[in-house]
Amino acid sequence: QKREISNFDYLMYLNTLAGRSYNDYMQYPVFPWVLADYHSKTLNFTNPHTFRDLSKPMGAQTVERKRKFIQRYNEVEKSDGDLSVQCHYCTHYSSAIIVASYLVRMEPFTQTFCSLQGGSFDVADRMFHSVKSTWESASRDNMSDVRELIPEFFYLPEFLTNANHFELGCMQDGTVLGDVQLPPWADGNPHKFILLHRQALESDYVSAHLHCWIDLIFGHKQHGSAAVEAVNTYHPYFYGDKMDFNSIKDPLIKSTILGFISNFGQIPKQV
Repeated sequence: QKREISNFDYLMYLNTLAGRSYNDYMQYPVFPWVLADYHSKTLNFTNPHTFRDLSKPMGAQTVERKRKFIQRYNEVEKSDGDLSVQCHYCTHYSSAIIVASYLVRMEPFTQTFCSLQGGSFDVADRMFHSVKSTWESASRDNMSDVRELIPEFFYLPEFLTNANHFELGCMQDGTVLGDVQLPPWADGNPHKFILLHRQALESDYVSAHLHCWIDLIFGHKQHGSAAVEAVNTYHPYFYGDKMDFNSIKDPLIKSTILGFISNFGQIPKQV
C-alpha cells in the first residue's frame, strides 16, 4: 500500500512465511497467473479484461468450468462414498512435476523431470511448449489442470529457450518441440516476455486485486466454509498440516498418503 516493496517481493515474502522454498520442489514458491491476454499484438494494462480474475481460483475462471467443479463437489455429497473426499479439485496448483515441467529446458530440472516421469521426457503434446496453450488448459480446457505459475515467469528468460538443444519430441501436429512459444505481444523474444509479464505483475490493476488471490492461496479462503464458497477446496491429502498422521495406524495407508502429498503437491501453511 505504501509502495515501498514490489508485488514480486511481497509474494516471495508470503511464500517464505508459508513454508515454500526453492529448495523443495514439492513446496516450491507459487505465483499467480496475472494475465488472460495471450493473443493480442500489444498489452493494454488499462483494460481489466487483459488480466486474469484474481478473486477466483484457476478452476473458476470461466462460468462453465466453475459450474462443473461445483457439480463435482455436490455429487460426492449425494453418493454413499467417503464424505471426506468431497472437494472441488483432485489435482493441485503447485507440485514437483509442475515445477519441473515449467523448467524442463534447464538443468538440473531436466533430470528431475525425467526421473519423475520414469526416466524419459513426457509425450510431446503434454510437455510445456506454449504459454498460451498452458493458460487455456489451466483456466478453461482441462478439468485436471488448475496449475498456477512459479517465480521464474517474472524474472528468468532462459527457462523459455531450449539452449541445451534437448530432443523434447514431436507433437501430433508435426511441431518439433524447442523454445517455448510466446504470445504475440512478446515478439518471440523471451526477454520482452519477462519484461512485460513483470510489468503486468506490478501494474495498478494487479496491485489492487492481488490480495484476493493471496486470500485463496495463503489466507482465510484456503479451507473451511470460505473455501467452499470460493470454489477453492482440494483433496484432503493436500492439506498436509491438517492431517493427524499419528492417528493413522496402518503403515501402508500412511505411506500412501505421504506419497500422494509428495507427488501431487500440498497447500501452503496458512499465513
